[in-house]
This record gives sequence, C-alpha cells and structure tokens, in this order.
Amino acid sequence: MKIIVIGCGTIGRNIVSHMRKEKHNIVVIDNNKDVVESLIERNDVLGVVGNGASIDILSEAGAKTADFVIAVTASDEINILACAVAKKLGANNTIARVRKPEYLNQNAILKEEFGINMIINPELEVANEITDMLRLPGVIKLEQFGKNKVNLMELIVEPKSFLAGETLTALGQKIRTKYIVCAVQRGREVIIPSGNFLVRRGDHLHIIVDADKTEEFLKELNLLKEPIKRIIIIGGSMIAYYVCEKLAKKSMNIFIIEAKPERAKELAESLPHATIICGDGTDHELLKEVGIESCDASIALTNIDEENLLVSMYATQIEVRKVITKLKRDSFVSLFDDLGVASIVSPKDLVSYKIIGDIRAYANRKGSNLVSMFRFAHGRAEALEFQAKNKEHFYNRPLKDLKFKDNSLVACIVRNGKVILPKGEDVIMPDDHIIVVTLHEEFDDLKDIIK
Repeated sequence: MKIIVIGCGTIGRNIVSHMRKEKHNIVVIDNNKDVVESLIERNDVLGVVGNGASIDILSEAGAKTADFVIAVTASDEINILACAVAKKLGANNTIARVRKPEYLNQNAILKEEFGINMIINPELEVANEITDMLRLPGVIKLEQFGKNKVNLMELIVEPKSFLAGETLTALGQKIRTKYIVCAVQRGREVIIPSGNFLVRRGDHLHIIVDADKTEEFLKELNLLKEPIKRIIIIGGSMIAYYVCEKLAKKSMNIFIIEAKPERAKELAESLPHATIICGDGTDHELLKEVGIESCDASIALTNIDEENLLVSMYATQIEVRKVITKLKRDSFVSLFDDLGVASIVSPKDLVSYKIIGDIRAYANRKGSNLVSMFRFAHGRAEALEFQAKNKEHFYNRPLKDLKFKDNSLVACIVRNGKVILPKGEDVIMPDDHIIVVTLHEEFDDLKDIIK
C-alpha cells in the first residue's frame, strides 16, 4: 500500500520504521530537510520537504493515490487540515493526531466534516492504559479482545510467588480458573511456552483469561490487591491531566508535582479535585513531604526518561504498590526491566501499534479476516484477532491435527459470545473470533499460522 506520513517526530519515525518492515511504499513529509533526508537514507523511503497541509506538497507526495495519509505533526490544526486536503485530493483513508482537550468532544464533527477516518490522541491513549493499570493493581498491563470478552494480561512472577519453580502443566492442575500462558518474557528473550516450561522468579507472564473470570483468577494468584486510593503523579503533563479527569469521580487522593509554576497554576485551576504542588518531583525530600511512602501508586510522567527512572526506582525501593513510568526511548527499556520498574507506558508505541493495526485491518478487509492487533513484550510479540470469515480447509478440524508455524499459538476462540481456551480437541468454526499469539511480524491472515 501507499502510505504518506506527515510529521517526522518521534511518533512519525516510529510509524515509518514499523511500516517499512511490512513492505509498504512510504512517503514522508516534514518541514525539516535534515530530518527528511535522514529518514530517506535510513528507511529507504521517499520524502518531500514542506508544509504537509499544502495542496502542492500533498500533490507532490501523491496523496491522490494514497491508501493512507497519517498526519502526526506537533500541531493539531495542521493535522486536521492536512487530512481534509488529502481527502479532497483523493486519499482513501486519513488519520490525524489530535491532542488538545478542547477537541475531545468534537471528534464526530471532525470526522464527518473533514473526512478524517481516525482521530488519535497519544496522551489520552496513555491515560487510558494507566487507568486500566490502576483498576487492577496486581496486573502490569491489560488488553481486551473479542468485544471485551477476553483479557490479555501481563503479570510478573514475584520472588515469593508460588508460581516460581513450577511447570505450566503443574500450575494448570493447581489453579482452578481456566487460563493460557501464551508468552513469557525472560530478560531480553520472549518465548511461546509449552506445558513443560519451568516458571522462574522475575518472568513476565502474558496470560489469556476470560474477562468475566479475571478477578477470580487474580484472587487465586494472590494478586487481587486492595483498590488504589492515594496516587502521586510526577510531571503535570497532558497525560497527568487526562488521568486525573478519568479518576475524578472515584474517591482517590491525587497529588501532582509540577516544576513549572505556570503549568502548576493551570492544573490547579482545571483540576480542583487534585492537589497540585509546584516543585522538583525528583527531590526525595519533597516526595517524602508529600507522602509518597503512604501512596498506593507512583506515576512518573515527566518528559525526561532519566527523571522518570530516578523517581520510579525510589518508589520501587520504598515498596510503593504500583509504580508506572512513561518511557520515550527504546534503549531504556532493558534498563528499566533490570532495575525492577515493571509497568512502562510508551506514547509512541501505543499510537504506532494502533495505527499499524488499523492499516493491517484495512489492507485485508476484502480478502482476509484480521479484526485487531496488539503488540506486547516491548513489541517482540503480537496478539492478533481474526474472524473466521472465509472457507478454509482447516476449519472443523481438531487443533491437535493441524500443523502450526513455530512460535505461534491459537490462544483463544470466542464463539457466539462464549470464551473457549482451546485444547487439542477444539476446532475453529466459521464466524469464530480467534486470538493468535505469535513472534512473527508478517501474519495478516488466519491461514498464515498454518504450515
């Protein structure tokens, strides 16, 4: 497909990098000549220097025949205008990054009047993920599939956990709630495990479970924690604002530490239900004064990875129950893992994966059956939801009789609203929703998993 990316900042570069792996034809547009030339050289893409909302620039980039135009500049207004112009020129689909809170309630109008197919807000996406993490404090991350019938959860095996030192088969006999461990992250390695896989302390387990039985499952694992009541947020970013807005109706004590006086004043005016403190969030004395030691959750949301790391290390050291850290640089991921900072959120990855999933679903809408996609384990594994639409030779055949490609697993089947965690005797039937977990990046059709 032909894809035009307008704006070559962190998110734009990340989208280009992932899309090139999937062998699409990419054209980038940016005002900065050096940035465009660097992307052309590094990713083997075409580039145009100029204003991405300009008719002439979009025409030069080939918007008339583009399958997707993705506008992710730092300006909401340029992104909206660029998508509107691209649509008028003939682009099939447009995606705009829109961040300002005042546009939140105008999404329907923007889509209808400007022809924008998808509006995405990185800060709001991160805030949604953070509030999910706070809802189930024993869970590192959670994603939903099958019309919210299925949860994919990430758990860490704590030193005192009864999971450590057991095989998956043995644990399956001890735990009553049905579940499937679909992937394990051990250090820098990601594994699709078999039944004889031995669980170790520090392993990150990615588990599929029926959404209705999630709390029951966590209770069996002693991971159903007391609700979060007291939260400290370091960095008064837009993400912090959205998190507070989402938690406004819940009985929580929220403290935000923001270094810039002007921003602290803005937050105090717009978030009356939160306590805003102007100061250095990396200052341990200030953190103690605010009462971080009695907080249930610490959320580091500054724009500097090193500051987030320092705060989160300190919160982990004093055993704050839930520690969440925003991360921009991929090179820091392994360092955060090594230092025991478990819950990491990445705006660029969340947005990139969402856009990639939408593009894949569009590309296969006519001939295939991809519904949604989620990348996890720091982007090394994928969970793909397919709908069994087309007639295939492997339907109605026991899974044990099928030969699947290495590092691939049919992790769940949703049939008529019922969640099936499959065994060898189960079959795939027409209209089923099937969740496949794989370490491959090229799967875009259900039949791709069959050898």
